[in-house]
Amino acid sequence: MRPLIGISSYGRAGERQVFSLPCEYVDVVRLAGGVPVVLPAVEGEIPEALESIHGLILPGGGDIDPAHYGGVRHDANYGISPERDGFEMQLARAALARPDLPVLCICRGMQLLNVALGGDLVAHIPDRYGEQVMHRRPERMPVEHEVRIDPTSRIGALLGTEQLIVQSVHHQAVGRLGQGLRAVAWSPDDVVEAVESTDHPFVLAVQWHPELGALSDARQRRLFDELVARSRARFAGSRRRATSHGAGAPVADVS
Repeated sequence: MRPLIGISSYGRAGERQVFSLPCEYVDVVRLAGGVPVVLPAVEGEIPEALESIHGLILPGGGDIDPAHYGGVRHDANYGISPERDGFEMQLARAALARPDLPVLCICRGMQLLNVALGGDLVAHIPDRYGEQVMHRRPERMPVEHEVRIDPTSRIGALLGTEQLIVQSVHHQAVGRLGQGLRAVAWSPDDVVEAVESTDHPFVLAVQWHPELGALSDARQRRLFDELVARSRARFAGSRRRATSHGAGAPVADVS
């Protein structure tokens, strides 16, 4: 049996008000051996969602409302969804309270994690760091750039390198770090490109988009492979508990 990997969706948008998610997230989770489960970004239903999945991905998307970290709106802000903000803030905090639930945060997901833990964001990278390094192309298209990675970090150990070419699509960045987070990767202009939890066994966050290269690059895929491997361990634990209670089929992990 394959573990269920929850992926929160983008906020509702468009004429028909749809919940969307780029296909790369779904494809790379399947390639890594997991079953993707898209969680619509609606407030509420957090306990039920976390009891049903074995791993969690907080993906990219629009900006977080600056009100969540004491900031002010910027002309470059886009895609703000109060509903999605509320859902993912609760989801992140609830997930962090479950030591056996592995979590991978990507782009907006990393920023969301930081804000949920009391940190703040740089409202617009060029305003603070200039334009030495491009972090996205016009019309919010990906751009490649180098990052340097702390070799003592879990991300560094997983990727097996201190330097990596990545694809980014962001104009904001982590500012003051949230409680229990440490920075472990940086772009050449010193923008923080990855953080890890010092309190949770597996909460990893990257500012770049590994899902864009993971289908063809085994190194980028290692983040998803490890997420699924750890999720499989949680799944196995839930099956053992179900068996010990005399159940004939797996039940949701409510720990």
